Amino acid sequence: MKDGWHNDDHFILFESHEEATAATGRYRLSEYLPGYFAVGLKGWDDFILCDANAKYFTIPTVPLSKEEIRPYSFPAETLKLKADVRFRNTNQPTEPTAKAAAHR
Repeated sequence: MKDGWHNDDHFILFESHEEATAATGRYRLSEYLPGYFAVGLKGWDDFILCDANAKYFTIPTVPLSKEEIRPYSFPAETLKLKADVRFRNTNQPTEPTAKAAAHR
């Protein structure tokens, strides 16, 4: 998964088929939107989906309603994301914790 900014939009993109399949299952998209799988999120509010014909769509994450699906021109091949230094992976501490340092 990678995330970052492109112009004024923040994207979270699932980089592999495995990530896309896992996200599709995690969000139970197959139940509500059969034939689509998750490619990522745009602006935290919209899923980016792809269908069997490799066409892209967006749909609000809440409420998830098929009537809200919209075609989306997604520049997947040329999209260059810029990291946002305000956000970082919280699973990777920048400094050793006191507990970890005591076990050295």
